[in-house]
Amino acid sequence: MRLLCLSNGHGEDMIAVRILQELQKHPNAPELAALPLVGEGRAYSQLGIPIVGTVQTMPSGGFIYMEGRQLMRDLRGGLLQLTWSQFKAVRRWSKKGGVILAVGDIVPLLFAGLSGAPYTFVGTAKSEYYVRDEAGELPNRSWGETWSGSVYYPWERWLMSRRRCKAVFPRDKLTTETLQKWSIPAFDLGNPMMDGIAPEHPAPVFYETNAELKEMQRSLIVTLLPGSRVPEAYNNWQKIVQASDGFLDTFTERTLLFLGAIAPALSLDVLRETLQGYGWCEQSLTAMSLNLHFEDENASAFTKKNATLILTQNDYNLCLLKGDCAIAMAGTATEQFVGLGKPAIAIPGIGPQYNPIFAEAQTRLLGPSLILVEQPGKVASTVQQLLRDPDWLQLIADNGSQRMGQPGAAKRIAECLMERFEGFKATDPLDKSPE
Repeated sequence: MRLLCLSNGHGEDMIAVRILQELQKHPNAPELAALPLVGEGRAYSQLGIPIVGTVQTMPSGGFIYMEGRQLMRDLRGGLLQLTWSQFKAVRRWSKKGGVILAVGDIVPLLFAGLSGAPYTFVGTAKSEYYVRDEAGELPNRSWGETWSGSVYYPWERWLMSRRRCKAVFPRDKLTTETLQKWSIPAFDLGNPMMDGIAPEHPAPVFYETNAELKEMQRSLIVTLLPGSRVPEAYNNWQKIVQASDGFLDTFTERTLLFLGAIAPALSLDVLRETLQGYGWCEQSLTAMSLNLHFEDENASAFTKKNATLILTQNDYNLCLLKGDCAIAMAGTATEQFVGLGKPAIAIPGIGPQYNPIFAEAQTRLLGPSLILVEQPGKVASTVQQLLRDPDWLQLIADNGSQRMGQPGAAKRIAECLMERFEGFKATDPLDKSPE
């Protein structure tokens, strides 16, 4: 079997790669190819998966839906020509026989639907939690968001209900159950976003004996997530450092440890300069006893009053796993942190990704696990209130698991893909039967 994976964004590429890695382990592993519709698809190249068609990084980085200016910049940068070239590449590939895995939103789904080949869809961009929860529709939602009865519009559901669409994998149970009402072959197999972070384990429990005393006797660990997009992440970092300073004034009788999970694309020199501007002094990491095992030999350490701050570009999972809470101005990283059952505090930035509109939508997606504050100075007091309320913390722990699912989704999706496409060969003619 030949399989072409379509995705439209860095986060979508990473989710797709997790599924493809599981497919590679299958006894009847398909012949894989990929076409990233946004960016250059480095995640695929690192896995040795050939890329078909033209790839190009657009000025917006894929966030054209955030504001009109980003769309205009992409149009001037050749977006229409790139899209047409990529669509022709998909059609050429499909004519040779094969199946398609579309990962992301309406764009790869539409490409798959128009390809003529059998396809499946991993819906990463939409969730019913944007407009409703288990109790019903959220207040103050516009008619434009709720008129069709689902966060997925009728034309998207039409593409998912075609005979050639063999399976749909929504990001959560609530969305799966909603799509199934339209006889869409939707499967609740979890969210691959949580794979590879931690082994399967229960969410934190906040009712241990002497829990408050035990907490006071150890460092409070705060994970810092500024995002990965340049130069936006540098502006986010300014706000995050301001918020971190508030902890030094609020938690004066407790040691503090900040873990900066920094994307490889960011310059540590720029981040260091910001820290030094706020009075942080760089120290030798090897001279510190942190009881944490950093794999990053180039990690940087800074101190100020009762706090230590670590910058690392190679210990992402460690930063997520060890943090008690997060100051988050990121997309995927924030969702993964919340999925571990932990609270994240968000500060709206200036975008183009993490602007007030995106941040507000993310609070609906993640529910009580993501707390939005308007100013950096309010973050520390919000965390202080959280730590005094075990009921609130337990609600956050349960909510994170419910909305983001358990690890192992990529393997479950890969197994389902092989079952749905069982018997399909590269030499089979394309399904030309009427739908």
